[in-house]
Amino acid sequence: MRAVIAEDSVLLRIGLVKLLDMAGFEVAAEVDDGEALLAAVEEHKPDLALVDVRMPPDFTDEGVRAALVIRRRHPDTAVLLLSQYVEERYAAELLTTQGGAGLGYLLKQRVADVEEFVAALRRVAAGGTALDPQVVAQLLLRRGGMDPLERLTPRERDVLALMAEGKSNAGIAAELVVSESAVAKHINNIFAKLDLPPADGAHRRVLAVLRFLDGAS
Repeated sequence: MRAVIAEDSVLLRIGLVKLLDMAGFEVAAEVDDGEALLAAVEEHKPDLALVDVRMPPDFTDEGVRAALVIRRRHPDTAVLLLSQYVEERYAAELLTTQGGAGLGYLLKQRVADVEEFVAALRRVAAGGTALDPQVVAQLLLRRGGMDPLERLTPRERDVLALMAEGKSNAGIAAELVVSESAVAKHINNIFAKLDLPPADGAHRRVLAVLRFLDGAS
């Protein structure tokens, strides 16, 4: 799989190149700003773009804006955003406006957990999602009385939050210390309560996550 990296910190960029190489990716380009990222994606048509949220020249939302363009022009390119701080509106904006398949949003501190970070890279490149637990927690805290997911039980919300992090049924079961069959039952209940029609299981998981994000935006 081919990847491009957009990160203005030279040291972090070097580390990311090594991590992606270890994970089996071919790093086609490494750049330090949004315009160079768009040019690299246009040239190399990568499977994955690993993008810093804040880059030159303004260090605000250059990475997010570039990611939105990538998703519009190159929908087959997965995008994993990295951020120094929790900026949940960016996660909600990207996933709810561009579709959730092949998208992730992680804090940079997660890079230190190499095994988990590599798993997130592979999951997003394969069309899944990976949301940082701290971002998910912020999304939950932002909800008020008009919560569109109010039909869900507390346990079903826990399951949906872990789905948003990109965890599999087995991963959710381990996190909540329940059986996989119990997780499967909760997920089916979530699909029913969110009025998600029968479809491909992975697709419905993405739709459920989008509902989760949309309710927080």
